[in-house]
Amino acid sequence: METVGDVHDGVPPSGVYADPEDLAIIKEAAKRCGISEAEIIRQGIHLAAMANRVWDEPLFSRTFRAAGRTPGKRDVRDAVADAVRRETGAGTAG
Repeated sequence: METVGDVHDGVPPSGVYADPEDLAIIKEAAKRCGISEAEIIRQGIHLAAMANRVWDEPLFSRTFRAAGRTPGKRDVRDAVADAVRRETGAGTAG
């Protein structure tokens, strides 16, 4: 394993270690994209952070009211269209 970042007394400040193969891929990508290796590493850290984030509310907070059966394509399409009309005020006289 190789360290990422400056090393002081054998320990990187971030405590991040990376496989040499991964670092080589990052180096190639940075050159190809015209950005720094550090920027690619920051992007990767951001993606990892977002993938493991706990959100305050669930992704799907609304429920679909159905008659106790799995809705078909038409049911879903109609429900989405109704919701769009409600939220945008489409189809209302005004």
